[in-house]
Amino acid sequence: MRKPLFVVWLGILLLPAPLLPAQPTAPWQALLDANLSQWDKFIGVPHHTVPLEGVEKGDGMNGTPLGLNRDPLNVFSVEMRDGEPVLHVSGQIYGGLSTKAEFENYHLSVEFKWGERKWEPRLNAKHDSGILYHGQEPHGQFWNVWLRAPEMQIQEGDCGDFHALAGVAMDVRASRLARSGPEMWLYDPAGELRTFQSGGGRRVRRSVDHEKPNDQWNHVELICLGDKAYHIVNDHVVMVLENSVELGPDDTRVPLTRGKIQLQSEGAEVYYRNIRIRSLAALPAAIAAQVP
Repeated sequence: MRKPLFVVWLGILLLPAPLLPAQPTAPWQALLDANLSQWDKFIGVPHHTVPLEGVEKGDGMNGTPLGLNRDPLNVFSVEMRDGEPVLHVSGQIYGGLSTKAEFENYHLSVEFKWGERKWEPRLNAKHDSGILYHGQEPHGQFWNVWLRAPEMQIQEGDCGDFHALAGVAMDVRASRLARSGPEMWLYDPAGELRTFQSGGGRRVRRSVDHEKPNDQWNHVELICLGDKAYHIVNDHVVMVLENSVELGPDDTRVPLTRGKIQLQSEGAEVYYRNIRIRSLAALPAAIAAQVP
């Protein structure tokens, strides 16, 4: 017996809806190769203890930098380990390794591990490096070596802190740290939104220390979407920043959402590997779940 037409239509309506394909995720792009083909080096002022002849030396910050792609002591070099490139940053002279390309709306993923050596002028200080983002030329705007940029701190016990270098500002929800000495602020999702900019009050500390011991690899991620940034250490969001701007004359503020990425050499030996980047249109679910 033929079924009435309306029964056929009802059966069609009750069929399970087809599953729509998941939105594709942009592929990861490797930024590190054996020849550092996607990067430029800028080497700052050699400290007077550096065994390098025929160049001006100083305290590591003040003086004449060696300049662009002049790296006689191989402050930045690549070692091949198990067939994969690993960036070795000696730390012997302050320097910056910056991408040739500029990036906007992206997810950066890197791994780092501290080496053993430290150098003047930070011989007795913490191991130190950093990831600068939205970097603006010319080179050498901060301490005659680094770009104008916000910084995600890579420092022993302080990974994920924020510093504003050479004329930038961002807003962070923060609470004051109860301590003596200079005013210090800690990222606090429930805190008041405050502006931190170059000059006085340019640092905010991460919420919690999620760094692994010195002999282990740490996974650090940076997400930039529009004028926001997310600092992530070993899968934990340790800071959310908003309203990224570049400071101009007469306190003008220009949105700063695009620029170069720069890795610092800052007096300590450090290794970086698996340096990857991909375009983003929205926060990954695992990250969004950690953001209020």
